[in-house]
Amino acid sequence: MISIRKSLSNKLSLSIILLSVPTFVIALGVLFSQSRHIIRKEAVNRANSVLSTTMQRVYRNMLTIEMGTNANSWLVTRHLNPDSVLELSNRIVRLNPHMDGCSISMEPNVFPQHGRYFSAYSIRKNHRYLTGDNQEKDSISTVVEEQYEYFDKIWYSMPRDENRPCWVVYFDECDSLALTLDGMLASYSKPLYNDDGEFVGVISSDLSLLRLSKVINQEKPYPNSYFMMIDESGNYYVHPDSSRLFTHSIFDDTNPKDQAGLIAMGHEMTAGKQGSMAVDINGKSCLVCYQPVPGTAWSMALVCPESDVLAGYQQQTYIVIALLIIGLAVILLLCRRAVARAIGPLHELLKKTRSIAEGNMEVHIPRSNRIDAVGRLQNSFAAMLESLNFHMGSVRYTSEQTQHRNEELVVATRLAEESDRQKTAFIQNVTHQIRTPLNIIMGFAQVLRDSASTQPSEDDMKSITKTMDHNAKLLYRLVSMLFDSSDAAFTEELNSPQMDMVPCNEVGRETLHYLKEHYPDVPVTYHSEVDDNFCFQSNHLYIMRCLRELLYNAAKYSDGKNVSLSVSVVGDRIRFIVQDTGKGIAESDRELMFKFFTKVDDLSEGLGLGLPLAKRHAQNLGGDLTLDENYHDGCRFIVDLPLRKA
Repeated sequence: MISIRKSLSNKLSLSIILLSVPTFVIALGVLFSQSRHIIRKEAVNRANSVLSTTMQRVYRNMLTIEMGTNANSWLVTRHLNPDSVLELSNRIVRLNPHMDGCSISMEPNVFPQHGRYFSAYSIRKNHRYLTGDNQEKDSISTVVEEQYEYFDKIWYSMPRDENRPCWVVYFDECDSLALTLDGMLASYSKPLYNDDGEFVGVISSDLSLLRLSKVINQEKPYPNSYFMMIDESGNYYVHPDSSRLFTHSIFDDTNPKDQAGLIAMGHEMTAGKQGSMAVDINGKSCLVCYQPVPGTAWSMALVCPESDVLAGYQQQTYIVIALLIIGLAVILLLCRRAVARAIGPLHELLKKTRSIAEGNMEVHIPRSNRIDAVGRLQNSFAAMLESLNFHMGSVRYTSEQTQHRNEELVVATRLAEESDRQKTAFIQNVTHQIRTPLNIIMGFAQVLRDSASTQPSEDDMKSITKTMDHNAKLLYRLVSMLFDSSDAAFTEELNSPQMDMVPCNEVGRETLHYLKEHYPDVPVTYHSEVDDNFCFQSNHLYIMRCLRELLYNAAKYSDGKNVSLSVSVVGDRIRFIVQDTGKGIAESDRELMFKFFTKVDDLSEGLGLGLPLAKRHAQNLGGDLTLDENYHDGCRFIVDLPLRKA
């Protein structure tokens, strides 16, 4: 066995034998033994499927007629007079498009004014069975039929005698209705009884066999297949040969010796059974599938000539010849593929080694399961390439790590430079913001010292002291904000906030008073929806700081005309709204407005701490500070705090 696996010629010979002989034996054996059985089985399934589908269409049409008749029969006995009977006959046909006619026939002297005979009949005329643009609207005519002895007709006598509704098929000899081919009708007849339980007549709804034939023949599994329908006696109701209808049965002109299968199938069908049989009909072998029509004593069959069923099988000789030719071609192809498979890895190794020699190390040489020389050679090359790739990968990894660390150093250097720049800018800004009010205070102090000998006027003193007081407060505010922005102040505010009962209106008025001290000329409107004694649990100091910063900014950066503070209760929150009019805050600057030490204009007054501190105070108190983006006349800041009561 090992010598065969190592020998190239032995492997080629064995491959040819193992692939060619089983292919031909299996192909020919399966073709001739199974193809006929499979084709017949497929034909039976196909025919049964088509028959079942057709039966459903037939039953649906019949069931529609039954339901239309049953749904209106009680109205006949309820309104038992000639005019009502005529109207109901017309109504049943008009509301049921599957009906071709409806007759309501009464027992003798039910209507004394009409004597022995009274039969109201409605007929659908100009029925074309078309759809779409070709469809013509039906017209319905309703008349009292001419007097004739209809009591012995099957459509009247059967439901009367059997005391139940039933389907009947009959031949209208007179064909006075001019309804269907040769006057052949299928009728659903139902007996009528008055309130005393006395038989008074029959209501019969007609379905033309021409319509029924068209419904049945909508689908055929094979070109020459056809449907037929028989009654419990074997008489044909539906058949492609119209001369057999009503006049011949399935048992006529049959030879028990040669057509025993047809006779047996006829008995199966008349017994209401379902199945399939291979029978001889008119000298032709046919496959017949049959099943009973629900609710009737009829049986419907689908006849498929075996010449159609086995049409493909007859071409099997040509297929065998084609398979022989294809088989020879397959043998040659397999031989070539076997040789190519044997020496193919050598060609692949040659191309890949050339690629490696050119510097392409991304080449992949797969390992082989073969144990001959070619397989061992391929595995040796694969191991060599894996070793090279491993060492190259180590070098590449070291290089990438070095490059990555260099990039991190560049980023860290940039961050350090940016941090140093921000630190310098911060120190310069703080120095400038503190130096400005200090210079003003020191300047006025120098003026007062130099003018000690000459006392300034009272107005000058008020102006000097007012300016010094304003700048002193401004300086105090800057220092306080710097402390509040520190980590120590944040930790203190977060961990130990002193909670007490805070009166809303008092906080608002204190905030307005603070603003008046800094901007006495700016009018501020205060509106409150809560009472003066309304209090909630929070921190008085941090609420004041939050609202003071908002009002301070509103007075400083708005037009100074429409600054307002309002207080209201919204659900379980207490809401403070600071609103002004002016240029507002641009959309591009709104993402940075709550960031510490960030200003829209670097040349503007301030440290960029007002809004960030106000938001932090609100959040540490369990609430939040937001900008109303739907307000476009200036700025509207909303402070929502939790409404906690003692």
